[in-house]
Amino acid sequence: MALASFFSDPLFILLIGIIIVVGGIIGLRLHAFLALLIAAFAVALLTPASAVETFALTKGVSNEAALQMSHWHVGKRIAIAFGETCGKIGILIAMAAIIGKCMLESGAAEKIIRSLIKWTGMKNAPISFLGGSFFLGIPVFFDTVFYLMIPLAKAMANKMGKNYLLLVLAITAGAAMANSLVPPTPGPLFLISEMNIPIGMMMLGGILVGLFTISTGYMYAVWANRKWPIPLRDSVDAPLKDIKALSLKSDDHLPSLWFSTLPVLIPLIFITVKAVIDTFMNIENPENILLALVNFFGEKNTALICGALSALILLVLQKKEDKTAMGKAVQTALMSGGVIILITAAGGAFGGMLQQTGISARIGELTQGYQMAIIPLAFFIAMVVRTAQGSATVAMITASGILAGMSATMDLGYHQLYVGLAIACGSKIFPWMNDSGFWIVCKMSNLTEKELLKTFSPMLTIMGVTGLIVILIAAQLWPLV
Repeated sequence: MALASFFSDPLFILLIGIIIVVGGIIGLRLHAFLALLIAAFAVALLTPASAVETFALTKGVSNEAALQMSHWHVGKRIAIAFGETCGKIGILIAMAAIIGKCMLESGAAEKIIRSLIKWTGMKNAPISFLGGSFFLGIPVFFDTVFYLMIPLAKAMANKMGKNYLLLVLAITAGAAMANSLVPPTPGPLFLISEMNIPIGMMMLGGILVGLFTISTGYMYAVWANRKWPIPLRDSVDAPLKDIKALSLKSDDHLPSLWFSTLPVLIPLIFITVKAVIDTFMNIENPENILLALVNFFGEKNTALICGALSALILLVLQKKEDKTAMGKAVQTALMSGGVIILITAAGGAFGGMLQQTGISARIGELTQGYQMAIIPLAFFIAMVVRTAQGSATVAMITASGILAGMSATMDLGYHQLYVGLAIACGSKIFPWMNDSGFWIVCKMSNLTEKELLKTFSPMLTIMGVTGLIVILIAAQLWPLV
């Protein structure tokens, strides 16, 4: 009985999952899709029905539905988790792949980069990528920011002749920190409602802490770029010969700047306006045509589709002489995007199966009654949950749920804002193969898993720890109570 209990322990199941994924990809050279799918099956098979039932109940389903779910075949559970992830990112990745391909082929990315160099200078380009991705990441999801900026990073790296890794890390550093620290993204929104933190206070605190964290992240990125310089690689969706050919064109043969920025600006503006209205204005008037248009076009899938359409129009106008240009671009983009969708969805299925083991609750049990200051404890819980099951949002939800009651009934001596910020920073610690964002960065940047594990993952960890240190100091100096 004790042995059966050990094998069904979420921590043991997590260990098995880690061994299969890391061993399969790095040791056996398995394709990431297969390794993640095999790991998802192993985790699902080891998870007892009672754990699946408990997980379903925490999601708010009825007792009958939870019992029914616990008896589903493992294949069905994996397929549903796979489908849910695919539903969240499938259209986004496909449209982003089309936008990226069209921006590179039409010369739009080249035009934006030339303009950026004029404004900031070649030397400051990576810093502008860092700051831009942070502020874009406030209203827009991390993955969307990355999709839209990666073609610019490729064009810029070609122009500079170096620093491709630095540009990729600059984009991910800014967007990742904003995604967890600053509302209105889902993690921070849930956190502030659970812990009764005013949204304006969380936004200001998140931006201030974020500026410290992305600064240290950037310093690490500069060091990593020197230690492990990674060249811009040839790929199906962004052939080096095409990027280099466009870089030699005169400005007269490139599209105008305003037209070049439309594929990026259209989705960003639509999503941002909807986020601002939903977060701050709370307007509910079904007869308001303007509001109806904002709600329709501000939905992320619709916004990216609009961006892709503008990118296709741009490509057609720039390549009038080539009637097959649009068809070839879309086919190439969807071929590369399809592989990314499969790998990312498999990563989501693996993470979903880990969540069904009850790993979050198990970590909550281990940390209950642990005699530690609340801020480091909040950071620690979010860190362990994130590393265990892959989702920063789930880590924030779990940690805030565990700590909300504790921090509300104790005299902390400082505002709960600092606990919330500590949870946000803890949710950034060491992303790896169970995180769908890891695979998006890996496959769209053409970096290998090993390269990402020694650059991207440590950088986010350093930023998270920096955030904790800043929060501890700020809580002492400005308790806000």
